[in-house]
Amino acid sequence: MIVGVGGQGTLLTSRILGKLAIEAGYDVKLSEVHGMAQRGGSVVTFVRYGEKVAEPIVEEGQADVLIAFERLEALRYLHFLKKDGVVVVNDWRIDPITVVTGAASYPDGIIERLKKDHPVIAVEAMAEAQKLGTTKAFNVVVLGAAARHMTFSKEQWLHVIETTVPPKTVEINRKAFEAGYSLSV
Repeated sequence: MIVGVGGQGTLLTSRILGKLAIEAGYDVKLSEVHGMAQRGGSVVTFVRYGEKVAEPIVEEGQADVLIAFERLEALRYLHFLKKDGVVVVNDWRIDPITVVTGAASYPDGIIERLKKDHPVIAVEAMAEAQKLGTTKAFNVVVLGAAARHMTFSKEQWLHVIETTVPPKTVEINRKAFEAGYSLSV
């Protein structure tokens, strides 16, 4: 399950994972829930793959990996993760409209709350992407960190990234993936 806020690259990330699973010979189903994506709302994508997949939706308590591009989104969708599932979260804060308007407050201690029941890999993907010269590739940094918790080889990931992202962004996305991959040792 991949979650984030509109504009964070959630859909591209799901396409990379889906293509990777197809190339590895799996049956793949993707489902995208956009919500208020263009206004900074939640974006959720499910990527299911296996020998035979009947439906694209991951039910509550069934996700193996929760990839979150923002920490509140990780908390919001944590109930989809299975007991032994892993959370890979970008330690970044984006205030939802309810916080911006003062109708709600942004919760404290989110990473600690996530760690109560699940292994959590918290990465500062924006900082890593800034080191590479662009924050636009932060989602691929997070994906690199998540890759260590899936069954595909690093070479498979890199090949699919190279054939999925726009040609002019291949090199920066390779570097972003490598940065994230090295973070979650």
